[in-house]
Amino acid sequence: MSDGNKQAYFRIKRILDFALALLSLILLSPIFLFAAVGIKMSSPGKIFYRAKRMGKGNQPFEMYKFRTMHENSDQFGSITAVNDNRIFSFGNILRKTKIDELPQLINIIKNQMSIVGPRPEDVEIVKKHYTERQMHTLDVKPGLASPGSIFNYTHGDSFLEGKDSEYLYLNRFMPLKLEMELIYINNCSLQYDVKIILRTLYVVFSRVAGKKIINCHLNTK
Repeated sequence: MSDGNKQAYFRIKRILDFALALLSLILLSPIFLFAAVGIKMSSPGKIFYRAKRMGKGNQPFEMYKFRTMHENSDQFGSITAVNDNRIFSFGNILRKTKIDELPQLINIIKNQMSIVGPRPEDVEIVKKHYTERQMHTLDVKPGLASPGSIFNYTHGDSFLEGKDSEYLYLNRFMPLKLEMELIYINNCSLQYDVKIILRTLYVVFSRVAGKKIINCHLNTK
């Protein structure tokens, strides 16, 4: 893609991001209400969780999520293990259905994120563990959906089964995820974005329905 085409792509993408995020917030407002009531009934504390994430250009921002863990759970680590006991029961439902990620529509409206883009990572993990190559995932705005997020949803648990979930994440899972994000950045287009959105919807609804996803062909455009 030429520089001129890239500029046009990102301008069009921003317009679509804003319009679709605003429309989604309106249409999904009943789900937001459902999540808010469920959280309040399940666990004392705030409805939303603000996660410190690294954004485009190595600029930190607060990423919004519905809270799925008991209050102050983040002091025990930023990596979520398989069957993590910090997650309350209703929070498990929100995480399985990805409803917990919907508040990031606000980040998209604020121009901190895109609908499609590399998933934002914890600030301290970026500072301490990203290689020079992996830092290129910060060349574009982070996204709500990405090849890496699909891989995380379908295969993340199998990578993080073990006693030291942080070690497994940093040394086994994260390098693979970031390679997928770099492939996306090198091939980004509106057509590719649509494919990622459709794949994301497919795997979420399939997992909710109890179907096991074996291969998502994430490395192909």
